[in-house]
Amino acid sequence: MCGRFTLTAGPEEVEDFFETHDFAPFPPRYNIPPTEPILAITSAGQRPPGSNLPARRSMLVRWGLIPAWAKNPKELPLLINARAETAAEKAAFKAAMRHRRVLIPASGFYEWKRRGTGRPQPYFVRPKGGGLVAFAGLIETYADANGSEIDTGAILTTAANAEFVSIHARMPAVIEPRDFERWLDCRSQEPRDVADLLLPVRQGFFEAIPVSDKVNAVANTGPDVQLSVELAEKADRAGAAADRQLSLF
Repeated sequence: MCGRFTLTAGPEEVEDFFETHDFAPFPPRYNIPPTEPILAITSAGQRPPGSNLPARRSMLVRWGLIPAWAKNPKELPLLINARAETAAEKAAFKAAMRHRRVLIPASGFYEWKRRGTGRPQPYFVRPKGGGLVAFAGLIETYADANGSEIDTGAILTTAANAEFVSIHARMPAVIEPRDFERWLDCRSQEPRDVADLLLPVRQGFFEAIPVSDKVNAVANTGPDVQLSVELAEKADRAGAAADRQLSLF
C-alpha cells in the first residue's frame, strides 16, 4: 500500500519531468498524509498554442477518492489506494480507471516493515539516486447534495517486486516517462490496454532507506523525517549535547 509520500522537487523540475507548465510554485512536502491536497497530472486533450509539449495539465485533488455515486462519503472507507489488479472491476474505481487516469508526482514514499512484536521500522523509498517518480493514479469529482464539488484521487498499488517484498507486499504502481502518454490516453486506451503498465517496477529502480519514527506523526513535516536512522541518531545526539552546553549558561 501507500499511506504516506513526499514531493520535494521544485516546480521547474516537475514541469520538465512531466512536460507541463500550468501550475504555480509550491513548497516542498516531506510527509504527505491522506486527505491532504496532492498534485495530479492529467491529459488536457489539446496542446497549448504554439507549444511542442504534450497536452497535459496539473490539478490539486484531495487524497482519498470519493466515487461520484456515493450518497454519504462518511460511510465509505478512506480510499487512498486502489489495487491495480482489480480496479477496473471495482465499483468505486472502474469509471475512473476507464475515463480519469492520472499521474501522481512524487519524490518517494514511506513504508513500514513489521519486526515481530516490536514497533514497525519505517523506510523512505525513493528512486535510486533521487529524482522524481510518477505513480499511477485515478481521480473522481464528487458533488454533494448542496452542489459543492471536490476533486479526489487515489494511488494505484501493485505487488511488490522481489527486492522490496521483504519490507511490504504492496507498492505504488510506477509509470515510466516513455509510457506517460499511453497511460493518460483515456480516449483510445481502455483499462485492458494499459494493464501491462501496472506490473511491479523493475528491480533497481528504488532504494529503501531506514528512517526514524518521526515520520509516524503527520505533524512532523520537515526534511529530518527523511534522514537515515544513523544520521537521525547523530542529529539527536548533537542536539542533546547542545542543550546540555546551553544549560551551563
